[in-house]
Amino acid sequence: MAGDLSSSWDSDDEYEKFIRRMNPPRVVVDNDSCANATVIRVDSANKYGILLEVVQVLMDLNLIITKAYISSDGGWFMDVFNVRDRDGNKIEKEKDLDKIKNFIRESLGEDSSFVPSRRKSVGFTPSSDHTSIELTGTDRPGLLSEVSAVLTDLRCNVVSAEVWTHNSRAAAVMQVTDEETGSAITDPEKLSRIKELLCNVLKGNNRSRGAKTMVSMGVTQTERRLHQMMFDDRDYERSDEDSRNEHHRPKVTVVNWFDKDYSVVTIRCKDRPKLLFDTVCTLTDMQYVVFHGNVDAEGPEAYQEYCIRHVDGSPVNSEAERQRVIQCLEAAIERRVSEGLKLELCTSDRMGLLTDVTRIFRENGLTVTRAEVATRSGKAINTFYVRDAAGNPVDPKTLDDIRAEIGQTVLQVKGHADQLKSPQGSPTRFLFGGLFKSRSLCNLGLIRPYT
Repeated sequence: MAGDLSSSWDSDDEYEKFIRRMNPPRVVVDNDSCANATVIRVDSANKYGILLEVVQVLMDLNLIITKAYISSDGGWFMDVFNVRDRDGNKIEKEKDLDKIKNFIRESLGEDSSFVPSRRKSVGFTPSSDHTSIELTGTDRPGLLSEVSAVLTDLRCNVVSAEVWTHNSRAAAVMQVTDEETGSAITDPEKLSRIKELLCNVLKGNNRSRGAKTMVSMGVTQTERRLHQMMFDDRDYERSDEDSRNEHHRPKVTVVNWFDKDYSVVTIRCKDRPKLLFDTVCTLTDMQYVVFHGNVDAEGPEAYQEYCIRHVDGSPVNSEAERQRVIQCLEAAIERRVSEGLKLELCTSDRMGLLTDVTRIFRENGLTVTRAEVATRSGKAINTFYVRDAAGNPVDPKTLDDIRAEIGQTVLQVKGHADQLKSPQGSPTRFLFGGLFKSRSLCNLGLIRPYT
């Protein structure tokens, strides 16, 4: 049976490539029709997952989508996106406009590496540079510190990582290298040991929910994979306590449009970067097709409306299915919400750096709710969202102690004052003054400021 499915997928892939070759995508970039955004029109042969493919390409180009009009009823896909750059401006330079146009065409062409979502998960591109580690388990204070410590003990260097937490669950995709070779880990015994020890850490004392560890040779689309991992881990299932916090949730509704045989999904929530990607990714991975859509994110609140059907052609046809769609979209929106104070660390990379930094967070009573770890040209550029172990805002004195230990110029605060605890009702103050302590990692030569 598995062989039949594999042959079917291969045939589908070859047919899709043939259709793309006969009907190459048309991309028009227009800077005249809208005063405050660059308009991108994409026409292409329709196929399952193409909306997510286009949105992912725009995200990879670091473009912010402020409006979108989606139509893919029938054999043709026609979408219009109003986009801005990261600074909120139109894309003015001709070379940047050409780059966008060419990148979209190449990404949607017959040689596209995009993996259809009817398969179980996003695929991996083989790589000898890194070993990819995927982790899911129960979240708890200090978890990232423990995971990092295990990898350091096994002489694995974390080159990049992204960590999400939601609804008491945690997921991470990490790219690591062997300290000795500087490339992917190939020793089967070491790979097995990594998997075993990390799985033990993830399980902790919670035996009611499972933990998963997967090690592979390759790279993947990290954010897309994280959505799939948390979805598979059922992070959308809420506890009784979470159910009482309904006023904090996004507003998601699902109703049936019987005349057209569609289900209409409406989403209202606070706007943020990559919101459209997160919702479209989840609908696609739940095997729904978006036939028409309208997105407006020009104000502080984002509005999204989609006409959907399941891949089998049916609309949402039960109350249980409707509730599941709502819960999964709420979870998709909440996973990337940055709960906590944003801290940025920039310094020369070295073995065990992530372990030392997260240990200092843990020893000072902070827990990491989300993390992005990257290495560029020998520099570690990491972002952490933190709060105290009880889920409260960070005490300014605690933050001052942490920055003194790591280094004032190494760890920068990028969050808002409302993420800091205000002692005794007084206005919140950033207490960043004072000399480095003798135990400062900078003084010990373990961390050098990023310049």
